Amino acid sequence: MKRIAVLTSGGDTPVMNAAIYSVVRTAASKGMTVFGIIRGYAGLIHGELTELLPQQVEYIVNKGGTIIKSARALEMLTEEGQKKAVKTLEDFGIEGLIVIGGDGSFKGARALTHLGVPAVGIPGTIDNDIAYTDYTLGFDTAVSTAAREIDRIRTSMLSHDRICVVEVMGRHCGDVALHVGVASEADYILVPEVKFDLDKVCEDILERKKNHREVSIIVLSEGAGDSEEIATAIKARTGLDIKSNILGYTQRGGEPTVFDRILAMRTGVRAVELLDEGQGGRVVGIRNNKIIDEDIDKALSRKKKFDTELYNDYLNMMNF
Repeated sequence: MKRIAVLTSGGDTPVMNAAIYSVVRTAASKGMTVFGIIRGYAGLIHGELTELLPQQVEYIVNKGGTIIKSARALEMLTEEGQKKAVKTLEDFGIEGLIVIGGDGSFKGARALTHLGVPAVGIPGTIDNDIAYTDYTLGFDTAVSTAAREIDRIRTSMLSHDRICVVEVMGRHCGDVALHVGVASEADYILVPEVKFDLDKVCEDILERKKNHREVSIIVLSEGAGDSEEIATAIKARTGLDIKSNILGYTQRGGEPTVFDRILAMRTGVRAVELLDEGQGGRVVGIRNNKIIDEDIDKALSRKKKFDTELYNDYLNMMNF
């Protein structure tokens, strides 16, 4: 292949730029021309493409976000939208496509592959909710950012003997909450994968208070409940001073961690190699610290498994 394109789609992550850098530089080393598609599938459907030169992507590895923008495109879910996307690629002479995004973005890549466009997916989502890979690009940064924020929240709670419910991202997957909770020494971790008893949490909080442990940090995955509602419910049951805090988009922004930067480099290289070999309908990822690629249909059929071992180990440690 001589002309390929790259797009970022769905929710942004802090490491998309590093992946774009890797794709452009690797492709250039193989004599390929790379086009950046502006605003994801929406830009692809409407023909918003621009050539990305190697010098244009210098010094973006440490910058969060995506220089080619991201957006959600419901039109890509339709047959008409998919055909428009294929026509755009044909008009620009694009022979292969790299998609950086989550499983929704991968579904678009799969559709294009089935329509004859070789597409390769790089898992760019902070939720870590894609089953075939151990880690997604942006997860490590999001967890590190959230853990730092909780460290700061704890110092304030300690000053006032307060309890705080901290809500982190993760609508269907509790990985961010689990890892943040463990890393920040949270007292409770509430995730959608594990049913919890709020009355039992309140009983534990009151027991802690009897033992002069006034402060508690409750890390809540957004898919497990609303932080304000849970804080209000705990206050009603205990009569204690409860605060809530939603970390929100801070988890998506800022400088990516070294782990994420290197993961972006490695997956970007493999994605370009696959297209250079004429392969499409693949997704790249990391498993046991080795870069792997897998058939996109097989990858999308996998079910994400929650790390119950880590959850239970931490739960047992905190109950001691």
